Amino acid sequence: MVTEVIFDIETKKIFDDIEGYNPADLGISIVSVYSRTVNEKGEETEGEMKSFWEDDLAKIWPMFINADRIIGFNSLHFDVPALMPLAPYDFKKLKHFDLMDHVKGALGFRLSLNAIASETLGHGKSDNGLNAVYYWQEHSEESLAKLLKYCEMDVMVTKEVYDYGQKNGQLKYKDKWNTSRIIEVDFSCPKVVIEPQMGLF
Repeated sequence: MVTEVIFDIETKKIFDDIEGYNPADLGISIVSVYSRTVNEKGEETEGEMKSFWEDDLAKIWPMFINADRIIGFNSLHFDVPALMPLAPYDFKKLKHFDLMDHVKGALGFRLSLNAIASETLGHGKSDNGLNAVYYWQEHSEESLAKLLKYCEMDVMVTKEVYDYGQKNGQLKYKDKWNTSRIIEVDFSCPKVVIEPQMGLF
């Protein structure tokens, strides 16, 4: 069995609100995490979505440190550095799997999650990150419900893109001429090789 954690964060501010471009200065409003176990056939045996507001973030760290793979989109360049100051351990050293890094490695350029999901899955994200900041700043019961839904939907879209790529070995997107293109990807988990122990005699 493999334990996977798929996650996404939303922030309190945008880069225009701060000096510089350090995600850690944006503040965390919410973190959504889908934790699951996957069998040797790659089939999900159980999974659960949980979301944590800033006051509950201490609860997420055991989920991450016990995961065999931590999956996100642009996570190594945004989500991970944003969470680093809050982590009780070196968060960036865990087993992260950034879908954007793999897409960029295959294509030589970056694509948005929405661009990949829309063409690969037939549906994209439910909202945009700028609105997520506005929802937090408004801080009404209705706006916070929208923020929660948006973050969890981002996690589910990331999960669906990851699962599609793992199953089919490819993702899809449209180029600047609006032509559908295929990205060859390898999302398989590395095989663990156990070296035989040498006898003492």
